[in-house]
Amino acid sequence: MMRRLVEVFLAFIQSLRPRQWAKNSFLFAALVFDRKLTYWPAAERSLWGFVLFCLLSGAVYLLNDIVDREADLQHPKKRHRPIPSGRLPLPVAWAGALLLPLVTLPTAFWVERKFGLIALTYYITMLAYSFVLKHIPLIDVFTIAGGFVLRVAGGAALVHVERFSPWLYVVTVMLALFIGFGKRRAEIALLAHQAQTHRRVLEGYTLTFLDRLITITSTATVMAYSLYTFSAPNLPKNHAMMLTIPFVLYGIFRYMYLVYVENQGGAPEEALFQDRPLLATVVLWGLTVVLIFYLF
Repeated sequence: MMRRLVEVFLAFIQSLRPRQWAKNSFLFAALVFDRKLTYWPAAERSLWGFVLFCLLSGAVYLLNDIVDREADLQHPKKRHRPIPSGRLPLPVAWAGALLLPLVTLPTAFWVERKFGLIALTYYITMLAYSFVLKHIPLIDVFTIAGGFVLRVAGGAALVHVERFSPWLYVVTVMLALFIGFGKRRAEIALLAHQAQTHRRVLEGYTLTFLDRLITITSTATVMAYSLYTFSAPNLPKNHAMMLTIPFVLYGIFRYMYLVYVENQGGAPEEALFQDRPLLATVVLWGLTVVLIFYLF
């Protein structure tokens, strides 16, 4: 009996998709780029926000897996997830999907009212995505991108941001669209003729169409980030932030390599942690940003 409880608990944690919690690191953007990384009250609120968004997004993943369990059985990898494989009983999954928001949303309002409103907006948007929006071509990826913008906005609310460049919101949108379209392309390439049975929305995409969208969004991401590095008001006057552009270029090119050459990209969070060059690029970019902001 105890062994079964442990197995269910581990399956429940796995269904919260801890690997995807890296997405919630966008909450720390305002903390870093508004130069408040060393200000403990702001850092503490950001940590609270990160944990709450991890739990809230976990509830969304649970709900997604419940809704998609039949379609996931047709996927060569997703069929092994706890819910479609039967390792996590549906009643337990439903309980987690319902109880987690009841705990995290009031706590979010307690931490910061504006952050609570953003967290609530995120949750409602993701509910709409799970049941309706994920079936509409283009809108599905735009909704995912909106989730990243809400994470950044939530972080800004937590640290009471003073000088957060709007270019960073543009970069967030374009980068999220780029990754989202890359994910759709990888899914079509992996599933081939079974793509439409796994995701109904894939009927609205073709490889040629996605290739053009990826080209547009990758170009826009580089341009928006480059403009940020020498136009934001709180950057060093010597334009040292432009030293981070090569990391962004390589990271985008590396992700495109994984999508087009290695036929990966269907799970961007796995690509980030499993591909050492991509992970090293992100780490080096982050370290360089911190050094420029806090030492220059």
